[in-house]
Amino acid sequence: MDDADRQRAICAHALYLANLLLAPGIGFVALWWCRRRWLPQAGAALRAHLQQAFAAALWSGALLLLVGGAVPLLGGLGNSTTWIVLILYFTLIHAALVLSGAYALSRAMAGLPCRYPLPGLWRPR
Repeated sequence: MDDADRQRAICAHALYLANLLLAPGIGFVALWWCRRRWLPQAGAALRAHLQQAFAAALWSGALLLLVGGAVPLLGGLGNSTTWIVLILYFTLIHAALVLSGAYALSRAMAGLPCRYPLPGLWRPR
């Protein structure tokens, strides 16, 4: 991977982390825009980083929003157990997603390939 592709891969994973930590939604839109702009001329290594970061952003949004919305619906907002489960879920899942994003960012900085540990993203292509 050349230096320009490595910088773009770093940007993709940094935007994934920004989506989780700093600016939810804005980071996702920026990642989508970068993927759309860079994917047609991307080499194989950059293409893999872009696809992994974007798919991980989709998965993380789905995990946090759908499960986070389903728990209060199933348990009721007045139930203290619902809040305990919801806080534990967000703390553990969000931390795992951030750690996997930091790992992917470090791999991109080193110019190495990475795969997020999410369903469908670890299989060989």
